[in-house]
Amino acid sequence: MPNHIHCIVWISADEPVRTHADVGAHGRIGAHSRALQPSLQRAPRSLASFVAGFKSIVTKRINQRRGTPGVPVWQRNYYEHIVRDAAALDRIRRYIAENPLSWHLDRENPHRTGEDDV
Repeated sequence: MPNHIHCIVWISADEPVRTHADVGAHGRIGAHSRALQPSLQRAPRSLASFVAGFKSIVTKRINQRRGTPGVPVWQRNYYEHIVRDAAALDRIRRYIAENPLSWHLDRENPHRTGEDDV
């Protein structure tokens, strides 16, 4: 979709998980190799830290390409849903694949041709 993103984040206890400093969520290292206190406290290796890091990296790249440093790109929060079984995963995958087909109904589409049911 042109105005939002859907994704499935797969968390596995068997695989090493990157920390917030690895993905650039909010950690910075000071002169003596101590982490400076971030403005928002997020648990390392949490979904919140992952999302913050993703948004940070993507925002920097978008603004580099646009030549608009520091301009906000994302909405303030995000929606999460825990997928508990294979049937739910299949439904979510289908929704993600089919969602762009409803762009013509999206209220934020300046050229929309109908009304979204949501």
